Amino acid sequence: MIKQPFFSIVIATYNREAQLVRCLQSLARLHYPRDRFEAIVVNDGGEVSDAVVAPFSDDLNVTLLHQRHAGVAAARNTGAAQARGEFLAFTDDDCTADAHWLGALATRFATVPDHLIGGRTLNALPDNVSSTASQLLVTYLYAYYNTDPDHARFFASNNMSLAADRFHSMGGFDAIYIRAAAEDRDFCDRWLHHGYRMTYAPEAMVQHAHTMTLRTFWHQHFNYGRGAFQFRRARALRDQEPIMLEPGSFYANLLRYPFVDSQNRRAVLLALLLTVSQAANAAGFFCEKLKRPQYEGGET
Repeated sequence: MIKQPFFSIVIATYNREAQLVRCLQSLARLHYPRDRFEAIVVNDGGEVSDAVVAPFSDDLNVTLLHQRHAGVAAARNTGAAQARGEFLAFTDDDCTADAHWLGALATRFATVPDHLIGGRTLNALPDNVSSTASQLLVTYLYAYYNTDPDHARFFASNNMSLAADRFHSMGGFDAIYIRAAAEDRDFCDRWLHHGYRMTYAPEAMVQHAHTMTLRTFWHQHFNYGRGAFQFRRARALRDQEPIMLEPGSFYANLLRYPFVDSQNRRAVLLALLLTVSQAANAAGFFCEKLKRPQYEGGET
């Protein structure tokens, strides 16, 4: 019989009460013993009240914490600091967990308790083309970086889990990432730099419902570019080797990726949006780079 470890599910939230309610509803439906997990919601300076979380107290061991607005990375650290679980499981307020999510993670940890486990995230809004394109990009990155599931290299922080003691020994997420951009990439990079292992577990699933317009799509990927610059700078401060650009084939295959599914009638539009995402990313990167002298005291 698979051991059923105690999990602390950490959810950072900021002014998305409706999404948070759906997230907590999914946790209340988990097929996992109620006395073997807790949910910790961290209100990152928003207006989430106890009244939003209180109705779930009969079905969940749930705690609501409040902090000044400091960003999603800091909020996750706040939640982890109060966690009682042997393992931490991170997801976002606009995600809903599959009923077997924790069970799938527990099965993996039974054999690799010291690994960082990343699950599969599915798009819950297939009729929203911008949301579909955004998730398609993540799916492509997983296919590219996690070709060998037992030697994975990147997980998004809306579906990752690890031993609590190792998370704390790593210093948690770097709170310099105020936006939801690159804090997960940075954490995975530091994890691998310590010589630790990552395993991709596609059976541990969550649904991601991030409603987007073209404007918010651009804004999201612009922020990813800003985060990418911060990530490169953080690596330099750790005296790690500079990150090289991916080969041209990476970008060519990215634009071909929507056409892999022959049933996808929106392949051309998705390919165009993926092109937009890369342009926004580059714009955000160079915008952040131009600000560098300001926050480094004029250093070039």
